[in-house]
Amino acid sequence: MTPIEGLPSLHLPARDIPIPSSVSAEARAILAAPRQAAAAYPPPDDVPAWKAMIAAQDAAVAAMVDSRPVDAAVTVEDAEFDGVPVYVVTPPGATEGRVYLELHGGALILGGGLICRGMAARTAARIGAQVWSVDYRMPPDHPYPTPLKDCVAVYRALLKDHRPEQIVIGGGSAGGNLAAALLLRARDEGLPLPAALVLNTPEVDLTESGDSFQTNLGLDPVLQRSLMPVNLLYAAGHDLTDPYLSPLFGDFTKGFPPTMLTTGTRDLFLSNTVRLHRALRAAGIRADLHVMEAAGHGGFLGMAPEDTELDREIRRFVDAHWAD
Repeated sequence: MTPIEGLPSLHLPARDIPIPSSVSAEARAILAAPRQAAAAYPPPDDVPAWKAMIAAQDAAVAAMVDSRPVDAAVTVEDAEFDGVPVYVVTPPGATEGRVYLELHGGALILGGGLICRGMAARTAARIGAQVWSVDYRMPPDHPYPTPLKDCVAVYRALLKDHRPEQIVIGGGSAGGNLAAALLLRARDEGLPLPAALVLNTPEVDLTESGDSFQTNLGLDPVLQRSLMPVNLLYAAGHDLTDPYLSPLFGDFTKGFPPTMLTTGTRDLFLSNTVRLHRALRAAGIRADLHVMEAAGHGGFLGMAPEDTELDREIRRFVDAHWAD
């Protein structure tokens, strides 16, 4: 990213940033892992090139997801609501009636299909409740507002057979964008709000105006560059400051559920998370913020004790807000 034209900047000399001793050995290994230079984004109008890039990145993520074991007792049903594919995942011992509506991450262009299905199975095991994971449509074929409309359609379907207090909505990264936007859209359409919301390192500001987009650039082991070309592809000409695109700029004084937000000190989206936390608090909304030491985007990829600790916090939060 480059400094914003017309604004002053502070020059710092080049320096090495050590891997901190304050985190687990597993976390240090993630932070120290070699980084591959990311390929350039395709031109905005080159749809075949975007599709090829998405397919290659999805294949790499799918291999990582497949390498991690899943509890064999978890059941997965392929469903469809209002034409939108949904994976309904039920772990053993789930409390009847409770549903965690999950919106998958992936920079608003990745993570659908089998990746969405596999991640939902892991979420269900961690949360201990049935998960509805929405396989929403994505760019380049289906830019905004289609992905958000898909999520709203599934939430409407869920409300037909479940009381809102039985529902918790959650999403990470791009899924955090859609989860927060879904709540704003649902509220504005007069739908009842769920019991709670969980936002893990959410992509809630597509303008990328926050401080950490500069200060953590190059430090985050997962997000190593601006996502602006993807944001523009997703927005398809709409104003990036629209709250349905960048929920950070929404009006939360009209109602919003209790929200848990997570991030890390090396997360490129750190500013997204802490700014949304402050906006919710200013509107009188209960908002719990968890900032993990040295963690990048998505924590430590589920491979460190710190991730397990955060999973326990999320489980504690949703259990405290769900109604039977």
